[in-house]
Amino acid sequence: MIERTGFPKNFLWGGAVAANQIEGGFELDGKGLSVADVHLYNPKMDIKAASHESDMTLEEVKQHMLDQNGYYPKRHGIDFYHTYKEDLKLLAEMGFQTFRTSIDWSRIFPNGNEIEPNQKGLQFYDELIDECIKLGMEPIITMLHYETPLNITLEYGGWHNRKVIDLFANYGKILLERYQKKVKYWIVINQINLVHFESFNSIAVCEDQVENMEEAKYQAIHNQFVATAKIVEKARAINPAMQMGTMLADCTASPFSCKPEDVVLAMKRNRMQYFFSDVQFRGSYPSYMRRYFSENAINLHEESDDAKLLAENTMDYLAISYYYSSTVSAEKNTMDPADVLVNPYLKENPWGWAIDAKGFYNCLCQYYDRYQVPLLIAENGFGMYDKVEANDEINDDYRIAYLRAHLIELKEAIKDGVEIIAYCAWGPIDIVSCSSAEMEKRYGFIYVDIDNLGKGTGKRLKKKSFNWYQQVIATNGNSL
Repeated sequence: MIERTGFPKNFLWGGAVAANQIEGGFELDGKGLSVADVHLYNPKMDIKAASHESDMTLEEVKQHMLDQNGYYPKRHGIDFYHTYKEDLKLLAEMGFQTFRTSIDWSRIFPNGNEIEPNQKGLQFYDELIDECIKLGMEPIITMLHYETPLNITLEYGGWHNRKVIDLFANYGKILLERYQKKVKYWIVINQINLVHFESFNSIAVCEDQVENMEEAKYQAIHNQFVATAKIVEKARAINPAMQMGTMLADCTASPFSCKPEDVVLAMKRNRMQYFFSDVQFRGSYPSYMRRYFSENAINLHEESDDAKLLAENTMDYLAISYYYSSTVSAEKNTMDPADVLVNPYLKENPWGWAIDAKGFYNCLCQYYDRYQVPLLIAENGFGMYDKVEANDEINDDYRIAYLRAHLIELKEAIKDGVEIIAYCAWGPIDIVSCSSAEMEKRYGFIYVDIDNLGKGTGKRLKKKSFNWYQQVIATNGNSL
């Protein structure tokens, strides 16, 4: 028996971004609009509620497409489309061994349904992936990270339309065939369980395109399950060495108290999160979800081959994003996954995210015990307002404290025998926030001089955490 005392020698240290939050270049080289490109920045928003405000009507989508006055930060990102070589060099200077990013579906198939892919879009990702490899970074590629082409919404009504399955599977096949010798680790769909938090981002369905939105959400997820299984089947035919992963945001909750009702609600709520990975690792729908569908009049359209496809094409590893934890009370909360209470024993950041490193350890152990498959930390980080001081110094000790505490708990999970492939710090260079579209909610080790309205020099500055993470990587976590 091998006793694990720390991070394994083959552990991959790095960071993660998403194409729609970093690239920019939304009108260049044949790219089409994606669902991210109609996310208007709202300076008057409630930042604590921003992650639940992605739902849109069809009329709102059309207005955003024509809007010439509002600012849409995800159309511009940090101009990574042009600066990726310089930015990757900075990450390599920190010692990055892996870099996770997504390929924007709307850059490859602008409308989502073309017969032939956009070659200029593919050329960009050819060069980006080659640059990562050249700098010694293992690319981890996400096929869909909130970048469904907007035409999928307009023409098909989003992911609840079964026709989207083959459109996405064809896109995935193109990527697998092209990068089979360059990309080992794939995440098919980012945070597939966040459909109840970021509905439009996740499934590209407008509220007024369906009569029963909850049913449409689960239908869309079923279609994503089937599309993912088709891609996994294709991957194993092309190159069995490729590792295919699914990804969850950890949305499991603790009971607010030890009252039996709180404990049971937490269990039921957590099963509703495990459902997504239960299907993709166990290969079938669990009975508790069938009961939920029956009791809530949710009728899924499933075709005869779906069950066999899901059973025969389960995933190789589970990717997890973890930022905060929450609790639930039977007196105050419902079965709505977004309906939670903050743990009174924890401190929050300005966005209401409770800092809980012990929760990280707990979630990793729970997932590994449940599935016994390798885990990959696809996202973990600390968003905060950063201040540039004299001599361009940025003393982000709060970020160092957050990451150190979480990495210590990650190390504890490894000691328990949890298999971890990689740790990808979220947003290693400042990027546009997914939920609030802010630039000033910063996660990076590298500061980017752009504000919430896109103004600034774009200059890159190393924060204090840059040198700290560089040392963590150099010592394989022994400097923690």
